[in-house]
Amino acid sequence: MTQLINWFSQVLAVSLFNFRSLPMRAGSSAAAAVGIAGVVAVLVGFLSIAEGFRKAVISSGADDIALVLRSGADSEMSSGLDRDDVRVIADAPGVARQLDGPLASAELFVIIDLPKRSTHTSANVPLRGVEKAAISVRGNLKVIQGRAFEPGKNEVMVGAGAARAFSGLDLGRKIRVGQNDWDVVGIFTAGGGLAESEIWTDAAVLQPAYNRGSSFQSVYAKLSSAGAFTAFKDSLTADPRLKVKVLRQSEYLAEQSTSVTGFIRSIGVFIAALMALGALFGALNTMYSAVSARTREIATLRALGFGAGPVVVSVMFESLGLALMGGAFGAVGAYFAFNGFQASTMNWQTFSQVAFAFTVTPSLLINAIVWAAIIGLLGGLFPAMRAARLPIAAALRET
Repeated sequence: MTQLINWFSQVLAVSLFNFRSLPMRAGSSAAAAVGIAGVVAVLVGFLSIAEGFRKAVISSGADDIALVLRSGADSEMSSGLDRDDVRVIADAPGVARQLDGPLASAELFVIIDLPKRSTHTSANVPLRGVEKAAISVRGNLKVIQGRAFEPGKNEVMVGAGAARAFSGLDLGRKIRVGQNDWDVVGIFTAGGGLAESEIWTDAAVLQPAYNRGSSFQSVYAKLSSAGAFTAFKDSLTADPRLKVKVLRQSEYLAEQSTSVTGFIRSIGVFIAALMALGALFGALNTMYSAVSARTREIATLRALGFGAGPVVVSVMFESLGLALMGGAFGAVGAYFAFNGFQASTMNWQTFSQVAFAFTVTPSLLINAIVWAAIIGLLGGLFPAMRAARLPIAAALRET
């Protein structure tokens, strides 16, 4: 026990000595810390894009909302249902009902071109035709400016994300869709979800504008409970009149986000790994220089009875301390630079733009700090081993 206490005392004494000497090596130490801060900032920045996109896509997903598509369709764009299909779906067991009918909305999904506010380049924006029950089905929509569109009129209400990202979607403006002009009568939010990137109108008005007859692409149904999904799905998939695919909305949206978030994360980790390699060499160079500059001091400590183990640990503590300082600086900078930053990107499933905000979560910051700690430990390992192996007699003779 006494030996263990003595060992820790030696580690503490040598580590304090190393940290007190940092101002004498301010330039090289700062360079190593800044390199690691850059790695952390880039990693957090890229991953905040993926997290923000994922949050925008899946945050509105609910287990008690079902989505019905044509069998074999992987998105609403490739689906198709007729009016008879819609009636059967709305009457299926498990669908919640109000006094005026079942909470089911047959919907159209088309893509229109609008210019971005930031670049004025054209981009694909989703225009969704919905039925009267759509707002009640979703449950989280809130009109924050103006009002909801009136059925039977060329009116639209715009998601808050789309209104921020694209020109011409301000309240009171008109947009040209097909051969018709449409009045923007409202702006709505949807809990930060995917619907905020869309424009909504009456499906019955959108159908003739795009020559869709009485066809739809999907049906959203509010279930009486999340547990009613199985009965609802089994009823529809077993019905010989239908050829449909039934998903929970949460499952569908999770699938929608997978490819984009996976790609962004892969790119971010790859770039951060390349930068981390450079930061590692910077840390190695810094610590080798620190050990070389303190050759006589280390040899003196060894001659006074300090063991090789405390010397190794103290050098690694110094490297870890520099890395954590750099990582903390990079994490704080990334949080203030990226968190909440508004952007839009392509949803590869529907080839339409999704407006979202970069999201820096505590887990992202913790992961980035862990990266910094690993770089610091690796950067200090070999210089620490060199310090421990210095021949005491030869080191004491160095000038």
